[in-house]
Order: sequence, then structure tokens, then C-alpha cells
Amino acid sequence: MRVMVNGTSLFVDVEGPALVPDGDTMRAKPTLLLLHGGPGHDHSIFKPTYARLADLVQIVYVDQRGNGRSQDSDPSTWHLDQWADDIPALCDALGITKPIVLGWSFGGIVAMHYAARHPDHPAKLILQSTMARMDVDQVVEGFRAEAGEAAALAAKAFLTEGTPETFAEFGRLCAPSYSPEPAFPSPEDIQAMMRMIPNPELTMSFMSRERFDLRGELENVRCPALVAAGARDPITPLTSAREIMTGLPAGARLEVFEESGHFIADTEGERFFALLRAFIEAP
Repeated sequence: MRVMVNGTSLFVDVEGPALVPDGDTMRAKPTLLLLHGGPGHDHSIFKPTYARLADLVQIVYVDQRGNGRSQDSDPSTWHLDQWADDIPALCDALGITKPIVLGWSFGGIVAMHYAARHPDHPAKLILQSTMARMDVDQVVEGFRAEAGEAAALAAKAFLTEGTPETFAEFGRLCAPSYSPEPAFPSPEDIQAMMRMIPNPELTMSFMSRERFDLRGELENVRCPALVAAGARDPITPLTSAREIMTGLPAGARLEVFEESGHFIADTEGERFFALLRAFIEAP
């Protein structure tokens, strides 16, 4: 479906009912709102893997403003404040209250900013493979550790220049190290990328020019928060996850996946989804 949100039309897909029969009543399931990575990617990266949670939650997928099937909007609105403010507006349009919001990579950046700007809105926050600030040197070191000097230089060039040429080299030299095992891209990864509707201009612009730092606002987050990080993630290194934990209020939880890079659900899926289920079900 398409939903009007803050002056633009966002593509939304829903998996599973919000109400299920339970004896002589209807029981409400919590809503899990998934925020994809990028920017310049779309919700399809979550499918079909995250559908395994549909028995527990109603899953709402969205292509964020400027992304995927929601690209038809004013590019001047493609910024963190607007992406964050779109979340409560989308929930209002759909009648969703107290969502559990999971943000992966860029989606986690948006989720953090949203939870800090609208602290009473989310029920819970899941931050998967993400960062609270763009630190070029930190990312470059992540690629140096996982893929060597050529990848580190390609990452630095892309993150500082953001040209089609540096983007192509980033894809060639850096993307294979996103996940240590199985090798990325696998045939399944290639299929997932083929399904995606990209916005490379948005990706290049954001990655090379946006120098956000959300650390100072994380103390405003009031809901339970779970941070999941891969120990071998070059693009959002483990140091980034630890920075997030330093900013979040007491009670936030960090789970490190030692065998994983950026794609935790692919490399350590059983443990990852068991963790999500326990976090969602916890009072």
C-alpha cells in the first residue's frame, strides 16, 4: 500500500494480523516496524528472513522517504530530521501505537534519532549493525582490518568524494568484506540486491557528505534498547556499537556476534532471532 506521510507517499507492506483470536477474545500483537539500510536501499533486504517473527509480531515494512518505491519526494527533505519525524507520522496514519522499532545500519541511525526526538513514542528499540556518528577514520580502519589496504583506501575515497567512480570501487573492493562467512556476496545476496530498487545518488550524497553525531542526544531515549553488533563488521565497527552504549541510558543491552559482520541474520541467524524474540517478549 501507499501511505501519505508528511507531504509524501511512502510505500508500506504489512505481514501478519494485528489482532488474533484468543479464546473468546481478540488478542493484540505488538507491531515491529523495520527500517532498512542505505540510504538508497529499500525494505526488501528484510524479506523473507525476518518473516520468521510474524507469529510473534505484526511486521510493518517501509521504504523510507527517498528510498525504494518511495523515491518520489522533494530531495531537500531527505535528511535525518525528516526521516525521524516520518516514523510517528506513519504510525499515526496506520493507527499504530507504541511500535517496536528495529533499525539496521542507516535504519538504525534513523531509529536512534527518532527515539531521541520522540522519546515517548516507541515501546522498544532494536539497533542492528549501526553507528551513532559518521567517523570516516573508524570505518576506514574497519575495512583495513577485514579486507586490507586497497579496501581501506577505496572506503576513504568513497566516504570523502562520493563520486560514481569511487562508489564503484567501494562496491568492488569493500562490499565483499561486509560479511566474513559465508562470503559476501553469496548467490542469495546477489538475488537480494537484484530485488532492491536503489537510489545511488542518495547513497553517494549521504555517505560522503553527512557528518552526523547523535551521541549527545541518546540520553533522551526512554524505552528499552537492544544493540546487536558483529565483531567483524567493517562499515559499522564494534567500536561504533560501544559508542552507542555509552550514550544510551542505563539498562540498554549490547549483544556481540563474534562470527558476524554486517549481516548478522545471515551468519548467526538462530542466535540473533532467538535474541530478538526474547527481547520483544520481555515485559
